[in-house]
Amino acid sequence: MKISDIRIKIVEAAGKLKAVASITIDECFVVHDIKILEGNRGLFVMMPSRKSADGIYKDVAHPINTETREMLKTVLVQAYSDKMAESAG
Repeated sequence: MKISDIRIKIVEAAGKLKAVASITIDECFVVHDIKILEGNRGLFVMMPSRKSADGIYKDVAHPINTETREMLKTVLVQAYSDKMAESAG
């Protein structure tokens, strides 16, 4: 799997949500609304989700193994950091 494009939209409002991202996989599949949040242990990624009838949020799209989840987190957090550095300077 190759992430062929990453788009980051910085969220200016104060709070835990820092950015919203979209990724293109293998130049043929797009996942929108991936959130980059600040937690107690640093930045983390939340996949797009939808609230079910019972009030619980469920991921709409997500990696099916730890290796892919970690790769996505690393790539998205780096893209966010690059975008922040670019806008700062």
